[in-house]
Amino acid sequence: MDADPPAFRGAPLPLFAAAETPSPGSHPARDPHLHRIRPGVYTEQAGWAALPPWDRYLLRVHAFRLVNADAVFSHESAAALHGLPTFGHPRHIHLFDGRRARSLAYGDVRVHTSADRRRTVERDGIRCSPLDDVVVDLARVLPPAFGLAIVDAALRTGAITSTALHDLAAAQRNPRGRRKLDWVLDRGDQRPESVGESVSRAVMEWCGFPAVDLQTEHRVGGRAYRSDFCWPEHRVIGEFDGWTKYDRRDPDAAAEAVRAEKRREDALRRAGWRIARWDYGGVLSVDGLRDALRAAGLPAVSRVDGRNLRVVGLNPRSE
Repeated sequence: MDADPPAFRGAPLPLFAAAETPSPGSHPARDPHLHRIRPGVYTEQAGWAALPPWDRYLLRVHAFRLVNADAVFSHESAAALHGLPTFGHPRHIHLFDGRRARSLAYGDVRVHTSADRRRTVERDGIRCSPLDDVVVDLARVLPPAFGLAIVDAALRTGAITSTALHDLAAAQRNPRGRRKLDWVLDRGDQRPESVGESVSRAVMEWCGFPAVDLQTEHRVGGRAYRSDFCWPEHRVIGEFDGWTKYDRRDPDAAAEAVRAEKRREDALRRAGWRIARWDYGGVLSVDGLRDALRAAGLPAVSRVDGRNLRVVGLNPRSE
């Protein structure tokens, strides 16, 4: 049985309607401590400045809902509520309105419709497209490496299955992005643990590297070590560095994490493994990932997809 869908993500900062802002006696637009999210909705300037792009976008979604209680969110807006990845800061608020004959755009808002009957989910008074619709919608329109990250993240929730996504896509009449959608859904996998690992999988394939084993356990000297990526026949391990495991707020913990990582890699190398490491920038540039795997001795075994490699990190839907 599938797990229950996770709760919608709440607003990462307090939001104030213009009449409720903590600036009595003056217009909130003139208060240097407030930041206007959209007409009539404000938040704290210092908090806004500190938010990463994905949380700024989530706050924009909640600000829109504050003054549009009947909104049904879709695409990136629904993804932000569901806790799926967004990439950069999406340009638009996305809504769904099945009563319309065609889509509509105004300001920073895009209203979508569909020839197929759509469901709506509601939690805590917020309405949006269900998780499976969001995944399929975004897999059609996002760059394929980012679409793959969306599918992988959705599968990790346990609230949806690969079979359910394939069945939904097959039942839809929309032909847009069908080839891209099929490519993404065919490769969806719950085992990658981050966006960077998912995007890495796409880049590996387009670089022509061999098929990879994910989250493999290696027993060395009586201890078990797990790798992000592994090619046993070539004795190569690949590691994506997300850096979150190195807590900059706790220097002692970060130093111990670095030491543990070195001990782990030394043990694996003594067992005959060659290890390649790269970070998110190295994935998006392609060169960091490709050069690291080449240096570790991993050969290319299929044709390079230069067209997709040239646009890995380009997402026209975000700033």
